Amino acid sequence: MISTSEASPPGRTFFGHPWGLSTLFMTEMWERFSYYGMRALLAVYLAAPVSEGGLGFPTSTAIAIFSVYLSMVYLLTLPGGWVSDRFLGPRKSVTVACVIIMIGHFLLAVPTEGFFFAGLFFVAVGSGLVKANISTMVGHLYQGALEWRRDSAFTIFYMGINLGAFFAPLVIGTIGQKVGYHLGFAVAGVGMALGLVQYLLGRRSLSPHSDLVPAPLDAAQRAALVKKGLLWLLVPVVLYAVVVLSGHYTLNWVVVPLTIIGLVFPAWTLFRIRRDPELTVPERQRMTAYVWLFVAAAIFWMIYDQGGSTLNIFAAKNTDTTFAGIDFPSSWFQSLNPLFIMALGPVFAWLWQWLAARHKEPSTPAKFAVGLILVGLSFVVFLPALAAAANGNLVSPLWLCAIYLVQTVGELCLSPVGLSVTTKLAPEKYGSQMMGVWFLAVTAGDCVTSLASLAGANLDGRPFVVAEVTVAVVVGLVILLFRKRISSRFVGHH
Repeated sequence: MISTSEASPPGRTFFGHPWGLSTLFMTEMWERFSYYGMRALLAVYLAAPVSEGGLGFPTSTAIAIFSVYLSMVYLLTLPGGWVSDRFLGPRKSVTVACVIIMIGHFLLAVPTEGFFFAGLFFVAVGSGLVKANISTMVGHLYQGALEWRRDSAFTIFYMGINLGAFFAPLVIGTIGQKVGYHLGFAVAGVGMALGLVQYLLGRRSLSPHSDLVPAPLDAAQRAALVKKGLLWLLVPVVLYAVVVLSGHYTLNWVVVPLTIIGLVFPAWTLFRIRRDPELTVPERQRMTAYVWLFVAAAIFWMIYDQGGSTLNIFAAKNTDTTFAGIDFPSSWFQSLNPLFIMALGPVFAWLWQWLAARHKEPSTPAKFAVGLILVGLSFVVFLPALAAAANGNLVSPLWLCAIYLVQTVGELCLSPVGLSVTTKLAPEKYGSQMMGVWFLAVTAGDCVTSLASLAGANLDGRPFVVAEVTVAVVVGLVILLFRKRISSRFVGHH
């Protein structure tokens, strides 16, 4: 048994946890504040007329850019983890990431299209680097006798994520829509700057393990990497130089290749892992089951992430933003999801434990199926709102509230379960990489949305919404039907 003295962290504490948790909590809260604040404005800014301070892109182009940007944030978690493992270590990686994100937001604040897209690139790179490392650093605080506090620590840490995500649209969204989009982006940069200062001031409270580079490259490996990197970089530089100088460059020369990469890379990664000859037969069977769940997750995120694009633009253009006599910016709708998560997350945690104690907890595939069906049904709620807005009418904000509520319940059934099952089904060889593979489901789903937009699909049109509902519900029902067969392949997981 662990004694009280062994189980308690030494020195200053944060809700009974090591003080380092407060440093990471506040850093993540400010990073998420900057990220979700910018995200709440992004699609609206892209689609807003130039006369209103936006870029004036067609809705389909705005959704495609938003979706590709989101997909790259999650795709870049893989190289973000690699950079930490081979070059910088987690602590330095997060420092560099915060600086890159801050620069990105301030570039977004410059009222020039070129600076804007450069800013998106910086924020995506920095966000990928943060996501790959900051959760790892939380884990580093809980070694030995403090291991039993780990789950509680992550609960507190994720509250920081949702607090930042909740307040960001209320602050940054209001400034962006009521004063000016670029000032809103600048405030996001200030938020990240506060997070960086707080992180640097509290860096001594972090675990020494976070300073270590797990598998550093030697001099020869670094030289070879630089040589290969420059050669690979030369190819797109020459290609795009030719395209620009010949006068053929359009935005699609960036969006389309990134969309294709975001679809091909996840498929190739799963195929490569599944066909690895070093995998045992049980591991290969578990990966087959995982592919089912991965596809379900990709479909889920395809619909869910339109909350920041399709639904966000619908809120700005077609929704009455007055309620009980209060006039509010449409970006405030983006605060609903984190609010619902904070309210319902503890309820679901209790519910699963209550059902498990009675041997009635649904299986992982069943939870996935429910989550997928719910996100499909959320767009069933979207259909009457679309019909009501067909003649230029402003619809009640309660429609969007209902959609986001149903989506959040679906998220709580699928997302935490997906993180858990990924660690359970991961082959031994790929144990440290599989969390990045899980994030690729978001990349794949968002790139499907981008591809549909680029192909000319009207994402807020009735036919496409009905198609999305059908795909989500049918795939959810299929997984529900075959849940026992899928679960049988989980046997023997570590």
